[in-house]
Amino acid sequence: MAEDRVRWEAAERAEIANHAHNGSWTLIDRSQVPTDRSIVRLIWVYKRKRSGALKARLCLQGCAQVRGVDFDQTFCATMRPTSLRALTATANSAGMRMRRWDVLAAYLQGELEQDEVVYCYAPPGYATTGKDGRSRICRVEKPIYGMAQAGRRWQRSFFPWLLDFNFTQCKSNP
Repeated sequence: MAEDRVRWEAAERAEIANHAHNGSWTLIDRSQVPTDRSIVRLIWVYKRKRSGALKARLCLQGCAQVRGVDFDQTFCATMRPTSLRALTATANSAGMRMRRWDVLAAYLQGELEQDEVVYCYAPPGYATTGKDGRSRICRVEKPIYGMAQAGRRWQRSFFPWLLDFNFTQCKSNP
C-alpha cells in the first residue's frame, strides 16, 4: 500500500537521523580501509508494532565480524529472574512503585574501545560515491545494533550513570 511505503520510508529516515545525531559512523573512501580488514554489511530490519507504529532498525551483520579483529569481549550482565522477583517483592511489601525505562536507540549510546574499528558498507538506499568512483565506506564510531559487542558497550556507558544517581549493583548478580 502506498501509505505504508511512505510510513516505512519515514521510519528509515528516523533511524538514519538517530545515527547521524549519535555520530555512529564516518564516511570514508574505500581506499582508506586497510587491506587486511573486512567490510561488513548493514541491513534493514522492519517491525510493525502492536500499536500500529512502524519501526525500521539498521543492523550490522554481526555474524560477519571476526573475533579478535573486529571485537574482543561481548559479555553483558543482566539481572537474574530470581533477583527481579526479590526486588519486586521487596518494593511491593514496602508500598513502593516500580518504574521501567525505555531508552531510545539504547545501543547507539555506547562508546567503542579505541582498538575496536569496524568498517561497513553504507546503509542500503543511502550509499554515496567517493573520490575514487566507488561507494564510500562507513568507519563505525559507535555501536550499532547487531554488533557483537553492542550490548556490552551500552552497559559500560549506562552503569556509571546509574552509579552517579547512587544506585548500587546487586552483589549476587554479575
